[in-house]
Amino acid sequence: MFQYLPPPDLGLIPVFVDDCLLVVDKPHGLLSVPGRGAAHADSMTSRVQARYHDALIVHRLDMDTSGLMVFGRGAAMQRALSMAFEARRVDKRYVALVDGRLDGEGEVALPLIADWPNRPRQKVDVELGKPSLTRYCALDYDAALDATRVALVPVTGRSHQLRVHLQAIGHPILGDPFYATPAALAKAPRLLLHADTLALPHPAGGRALHWHCPAPF
Repeated sequence: MFQYLPPPDLGLIPVFVDDCLLVVDKPHGLLSVPGRGAAHADSMTSRVQARYHDALIVHRLDMDTSGLMVFGRGAAMQRALSMAFEARRVDKRYVALVDGRLDGEGEVALPLIADWPNRPRQKVDVELGKPSLTRYCALDYDAALDATRVALVPVTGRSHQLRVHLQAIGHPILGDPFYATPAALAKAPRLLLHADTLALPHPAGGRALHWHCPAPF
């Protein structure tokens, strides 16, 4: 049975904060929002709201994924930011270490659907899946680890999209408890996926905002 062991709360240090929004670097192993029951109450949202009571979540990261998350301060700002995400006026980039050698750049356009008997896993389904698109660019190759550092841009935002798409092309993300091969799982103590770049228009005024938070791996 899954046991939730969130990382210690060492105090919230926002990447950015003003009267309209705040950006944080979510650690690996922490839920984006509280789960069911007291044992799953600790989350990025609850930690943020303990200090910023008006903060409302705009988007989520998987528990196993680390990196940049944005919160709106108050319902109006949350709505404005959510509309920017829906209109694809938000640029997000992830970095991952994937198994094997992956060269160059390209796209993965494979439709995804929930794998209901094995939730929360997702799977490729060309008949019933929702259209999903990921762009990738290989950054460097670690011969000793036989792994490639890859930049990933999710054009769509399906659950587990990056993880399933990389698995589908034969390069699962190292440390992925759901989709990695046993060998790729053993190469890392955690899922090596991090949301390192976020850019969006300010919800009040529209000026361009950009943040970068290097991966801890």
